[in-house]
Amino acid sequence: MHVTVLSKCLLASILAAGVVLPALAVERLAVGASFRYLFEQDAEGRVSGLGVDVLNALAARAGDTIRYQMYPWPRAQAMVERGQADILIGPYRSAERLKRFDFLDQPFYRDRLVFYARRQGGVTWHGEYASLAGKRVAAVRGWYYGNAFDAARPRFELSEVAQVENGLQMLAVGRVDLFAGNRPHTENLVRALGLADKLTALCPDIGTIDSYLAFPRTAAFAGARRQYNALLEQMVRSGELQRLGAKNGAAVPGAERPATPDAGCK
Repeated sequence: MHVTVLSKCLLASILAAGVVLPALAVERLAVGASFRYLFEQDAEGRVSGLGVDVLNALAARAGDTIRYQMYPWPRAQAMVERGQADILIGPYRSAERLKRFDFLDQPFYRDRLVFYARRQGGVTWHGEYASLAGKRVAAVRGWYYGNAFDAARPRFELSEVAQVENGLQMLAVGRVDLFAGNRPHTENLVRALGLADKLTALCPDIGTIDSYLAFPRTAAFAGARRQYNALLEQMVRSGELQRLGAKNGAAVPGAERPATPDAGCK
């Protein structure tokens, strides 16, 4: 009892003197799917990418540490939505997702969405969804491709695949006519799967879309979301986000898209 009273008196004296007590460090779980330039993992389990660099910088300023886990994209989203993880790495923002996640105000990455087709005898695309009526299109389950793509979904025969690799393989063997993917990540997989001589990206792009960091939409994470939001805004204003984008070869909102080794499109 005497110790408790003494502790309270000591705390009161410290606060009266204007001393700021350090915040307790929090370990936060950040989850996402494997994504070229944003969130990658090597054979030893080390993670890298723009999302990792940005989160590490934010956590250092907040006094936190980050633990990273990679999951299939639908599972990663579900974990954050249920509060089983703290931060979702790289979701695109949509009206439906705003009901499920508490996004930071500033995006940290700008992505290119494109269609892929077979090089020989493949479908052509000139930016008009009407031309895709009746075509077989594969898209990744849980991805958001923008409002125009969503509005056009009834026009074509849509197959949802678990991951990019599945869509590319279906396209290569003729099970679908087009695959909708994001250019940097998908281009890397086209080469890794040995399909560069069979598949090509089509011009023009479906569009560009921004990636964000997002927290669960619960009161328990509201303070952390506000803190990280303010810290990311500081990184944008200082130019640090642009520098991290250049380091990772990733396009950042407000900066020119860096040159990439992508092949030309059809």
